[in-house]
Amino acid sequence: MNGDQASGKLWVREVLKSKLHRAVITEADVEYEGSIEIPRDLMDAADLWPGEKVLVASITTGARLETYVLEGPPNTGKILINGGAAHLIKKGERVAIMAFGYSDTPLKPKNLLMGDNNEILRNR
Repeated sequence: MNGDQASGKLWVREVLKSKLHRAVITEADVEYEGSIEIPRDLMDAADLWPGEKVLVASITTGARLETYVLEGPPNTGKILINGGAAHLIKKGERVAIMAFGYSDTPLKPKNLLMGDNNEILRNR
């Protein structure tokens, strides 16, 4: 027990709750108004909501950006990056899509490892 726990203080921390690791961007559309579209089945597996803020980090280039999730048709494997974000992350790039939450206790995040067609290879 650390000093803060002994004194009765609780700290709320921002922690990783969901991650789609090594997902592939299948389309990029600069003209769309913004967001990242993720198939509904992958959203459910990663516990993501429409409109939820996510951090998208390109494993290919190192570019990082925040945007929000749009629900895409299930079972397509299509992950689309839209708007200005499509200038930073392009079609064919591998990305990590991460969502965070607030908790006063450690969380075990949903960690999905994605294959070449955005199929789930491992779900921890």
